[in-house]
Amino acid sequence: MGNKISGDAKRITSSSAVSAHTTASVIVAVVEGRGLARGEVGMASIDLKNPEVILSQFADNTTYAKVITKLKILTPLEIIMPNTACDAGNTKLFGLITEHFKNVTFTTVQRKYFNETKGLEYIEQLCASEFSTIFMEVQSKYYCLAAAAALLKYVEFIQNSVYAPKSLKVHFQGSEKTAMIDSSSAQNLELVTNNRDSRNGHTLFGVLNYTKTPGGSRRLRSNILEPLVDAETINTRLDCVQELLQDEELFFGLQAVISKFLDTEQLLSVLVQIPKQDTVKTAESKITNLIYLKHTLELVEPLKAALRSCNTPLLKAYYSSLEDRRFGIILEKITTVINDDTRYTKGCLSMRTQKCYAVKPNINEFLDIARRTYTEIVDDIAGMITQLAEKYNLPMKTSFSSARGFFIQMNADCSTLPSGQLPSEFTKITKMKNTYSFTSADLIKMNERCQESLREIYHMTYLIVCKLLNEIYEHIHCLYKLSDIVSMLDMLLSFAHVCTVSDYVRPEFTDTLAIKQGWHPILEKIAMEKPVSNNTYLTEGSNFLIITGPNMSGKSTYLKQIALCQIMAQIGSYVPAEYCSFRIAEQIFTRIGMDDDIETNASTFMKEMKEITYIIQNANDKSLIIIDELGRGTSAEEGIGICYAACEYLLNLKAFTLFATHFLELCHIDALYPNVENYHFEVQHVRSSAIKKEKIAYTYMLSKGYTEEKNYGLKAAEVSSLPPSIILDAKEITNHIAKQILHQQESTPEMMKHRAVYHLAMRLVQTARNSRLDSDSLRIYLKGLKKKYKASCPSRTAASPELSTEGFLTLLIGF
Repeated sequence: MGNKISGDAKRITSSSAVSAHTTASVIVAVVEGRGLARGEVGMASIDLKNPEVILSQFADNTTYAKVITKLKILTPLEIIMPNTACDAGNTKLFGLITEHFKNVTFTTVQRKYFNETKGLEYIEQLCASEFSTIFMEVQSKYYCLAAAAALLKYVEFIQNSVYAPKSLKVHFQGSEKTAMIDSSSAQNLELVTNNRDSRNGHTLFGVLNYTKTPGGSRRLRSNILEPLVDAETINTRLDCVQELLQDEELFFGLQAVISKFLDTEQLLSVLVQIPKQDTVKTAESKITNLIYLKHTLELVEPLKAALRSCNTPLLKAYYSSLEDRRFGIILEKITTVINDDTRYTKGCLSMRTQKCYAVKPNINEFLDIARRTYTEIVDDIAGMITQLAEKYNLPMKTSFSSARGFFIQMNADCSTLPSGQLPSEFTKITKMKNTYSFTSADLIKMNERCQESLREIYHMTYLIVCKLLNEIYEHIHCLYKLSDIVSMLDMLLSFAHVCTVSDYVRPEFTDTLAIKQGWHPILEKIAMEKPVSNNTYLTEGSNFLIITGPNMSGKSTYLKQIALCQIMAQIGSYVPAEYCSFRIAEQIFTRIGMDDDIETNASTFMKEMKEITYIIQNANDKSLIIIDELGRGTSAEEGIGICYAACEYLLNLKAFTLFATHFLELCHIDALYPNVENYHFEVQHVRSSAIKKEKIAYTYMLSKGYTEEKNYGLKAAEVSSLPPSIILDAKEITNHIAKQILHQQESTPEMMKHRAVYHLAMRLVQTARNSRLDSDSLRIYLKGLKKKYKASCPSRTAASPELSTEGFLTLLIGF
């Protein structure tokens, strides 16, 4: 492939691509099967700041929801696809990706470079031995191997460097280990980006992010977008958070060490790349990164010391991993060549000095001579500036910046200068307030001599560093482990930190979603006080909640709160509540908002239909579904019909669904489906004596049953500046229509009985599965169930000859 790839690659870049993705660093290759394999998609990605190749292959449906979601999570800088992807008949995936990623650079390369055999060769050549089990996972995954071949060759081309043999972490990521949150839901819930202002920290990520390292921050972000689905793994994390909260010494000790780590993943990425050309820039970069490596390895022992007294299995496992002898071996090899007191420092001049004197003396005679020359030049510069200060009797001092090199700085009022100006020998004068910065012809010449000397030093140091790196490459894989430990500890410390700021509680995992007095975590951050809290209860037997209430009563906030709490629980964080239990959700769907989409020419109604279609096509029994309004973009009759039909479809699933609506007619669906529960947000009516009008006071409290508020839209309109005559007409017309078309649907006694029997049966199933009560307490609980059943059943006219439900309960209590 070599340089030939430049002729075979075609770039499609939007005008805003560069500005929008200055921080993005992930390159992704995507390829889809052809013919009968259409819908089978292979992906390979690498972060230029982190030497880890992530491979994935999965079957997707015609919406390509998994592909789009995975790409959204990766936030790519560039996407590579085969040129055949935009041929006639193959354009659907290409079109969807370009539509969703308008600000991303697209590159198409010839299909021949997507070669699975070459991909496997690359992985065998570059994969570190510790991750060699990847061969078993991917040897039959032809499409992700093909994507890997194109990706790695392309990255080597654009970076103008090759990866060192056996240096990369290669990881296969199946989609079954994490919950799926589509990009629309992530946006609706403001998981990582605030919808009003992308720079605003009022997001779930902003609430939980107290991380100290870039790696910890990246891990937190990816976990929020892809929560775990394995309860054991989640509880392992929660055990760690609990120990960190209970042991202050462990918490502060770990935090102090973790905060000293640099970006370990980016450091690794640079270390494992071998430049094709040696330049001053590459030399300086390698020296800098060796100093960073030394700094990182010197933190292993303090990290071990902080973890020494821990008790939870995961923290103990991390402690054991840090006992790896290779950390010591690498550090020992580094210290034979690099000075003991060479370390990472802040400040460009200080760091430049560290790089110059990094290598110990007497290793290279010419290097020692070059360093003495450099020292003499620096001393001469300082001496020259001192002489100039004495000559002109001005308070000059030596300053340094990476852009200008050495220059002169002076704090002085303009009036103190002769004729109000600096002497004529000084050039490139800049002034900020009373601070002057300038240089002179002699100083410019000395800076050039200094740079020349530095180039010699860097070149000779680079040769020594390259030799040293070749010796430590075989041991460097332990740093992947260290990077993983540091980012995970950083995230867990962040979870513990959040609990010290607010009263969060540890979640449990059962087959029930039960939240006692839960509140919205982002709203708490915005308001700087605890918001109104509410209860939530969903089970397999009551898995569909319809929520009603006036505008602005709190429905949308409540729905988002449930989804956010679910995500927090599944990433291993504590949750804003007094008590909470969750059923693991494999997918989280939301349909929120009333906006149209100008870019795709979709009206409000069409946008609603697309979103509900996506949910219906992809939801399963383990989904959590949040629907905030549906059918509002069309007539009331059609809207109610669509809502009713969508509800009936979702009611056939065992998914947990929360459905907020203004269509009160929808509330009567509970007469037909006993697994439906109605809830509403209470409001109070306050009469103002001053203006003699009734106002609505919002309580934000959730109560059972549907709202009894009538015409609350008209009440909201009264508060606005709409003329009173229009309000009066609207009230008259509304009352007239209400008398004509609205009627109360009443449940028959038979329906009520079926509903009571259904709820009783589901309560008994729940008790059998999850009860921890002793015999006496269980007997009391069952008596309570019997009493509740009798109260909810209509009075019977004749006794049934068969064993009645009530009789069965009496027998059960007697055991």
